[in-house]
Amino acid sequence: MTTDVCASPVSFSSADSLAHWNNMIRAFLAHGPSTPQHLGALLEAEPDFAMGHAARGLFSLMMGRAEMWQVAEDARTAAHHARSAGPVSAREQGWINALDAWLADSPTGAIAALETALIKHPSDTLSAKASQAIRFILGDAPGMRRSVERVLHAHGPDHPLRGYLMGCHAFSLEETGDYAGAERAGLEGLIHAPDDAWGLHAVAHVHDMRAEPDAGIALIEGNTAAWEGSNNFRYHVWWHKALLHMDRGERDIALALYDSQIRADKTDDYRDIANATSLLMRLELEGMEVGNRWDELGALAENRIDDGCVVFADLHYQLALAGAAKGDAARAMSARFARDARQTGDMAERVADPGLSALAGLNAFAEGRYGDAFVQLSTARPKMPTIGGSHAQRDVFERMTIDAGLRAGHFDATEQILLARLKLRAGHEDRFAATRFEQLSRARRIPAQ
Repeated sequence: MTTDVCASPVSFSSADSLAHWNNMIRAFLAHGPSTPQHLGALLEAEPDFAMGHAARGLFSLMMGRAEMWQVAEDARTAAHHARSAGPVSAREQGWINALDAWLADSPTGAIAALETALIKHPSDTLSAKASQAIRFILGDAPGMRRSVERVLHAHGPDHPLRGYLMGCHAFSLEETGDYAGAERAGLEGLIHAPDDAWGLHAVAHVHDMRAEPDAGIALIEGNTAAWEGSNNFRYHVWWHKALLHMDRGERDIALALYDSQIRADKTDDYRDIANATSLLMRLELEGMEVGNRWDELGALAENRIDDGCVVFADLHYQLALAGAAKGDAARAMSARFARDARQTGDMAERVADPGLSALAGLNAFAEGRYGDAFVQLSTARPKMPTIGGSHAQRDVFERMTIDAGLRAGHFDATEQILLARLKLRAGHEDRFAATRFEQLSRARRIPAQ
């Protein structure tokens, strides 16, 4: 055995193989497009490296696509076969256990397996990043923060991957409301890892939550090296920039970014669909016509009705189906949710609550039944963090809830949601909040303060 760039054990000794593995780790941490190429080269050179196969399986499941489930199953078979060929470290066994757990419909079990490995190897940035990635899918912000803070001590100034862990820390701080701490950690992390798109984007989140569009746009434009070379995560950074322009009232710039960057590649990756659908919905809520842009999203979403991998993804597919007026497909999604809600497992629990209510609310909103939409979306609100994603990503559903309440005349309840949203942002009022408080005051015939 030897140790990798994380100062953690791997069960091979070839220098070339170690280079492939270390390159994969750095690419994965930086959201680099070369991650699968480096992992493929490593597995070709080291077919009996069980952790490599387990990594392929876990990375496949993180994509949230039904067809990747079989890829992950094949990777698990290969990992178990490789383990039988020779001894593996506790770290490597942890990754195999994590894959086994997720394929048994327990991503929470996968997290537990990775955290067990981190107890013995707290310098293992790869496992820390993977744990955060799965927690993000499950919407476990407090868990993200606890996980990172347990291993910070092992990522001192001499750790070659310190900057990437600081980016993870920055994001977890932002999602748990420590905006000043998140900004400090993210900016310091970029000094150590200038290509850390995740850390850069964590600071962009801070500026979104604090209603600082000028600072957020300057951050993104001034740190292109951190994200321009990343995989499709760069579309998400463009999405953040579009939101910041919207907060400045520059809806035309946001729509131009949609066409030139956010949907430059017409992929059906659920994260890209989420960027696109949530931006179009935000623009429509502000009264902007988006033309036929929903059509290509609806066509892609129609093929994903039966995926059922991530509730966050499904709800954004539903936005696309509604926007493209695909009523039959929307009803098929509702039927599938009803079936999945009766199953067991982490995702089935999230389909049952808040998924069913949230989906019903989105359908009602699309049909102009704003009273029903408000009731259903309000019912889903308490557990919406569990569908995954970030505060900024889930805010599209919060905005729809608020607008449904205003349109249906539920003024007192809508005001409480607006105030809760403002509190989450530490009292920083963005353009959306300002305009909706003004609408609320007008509706009550009370002059805006």
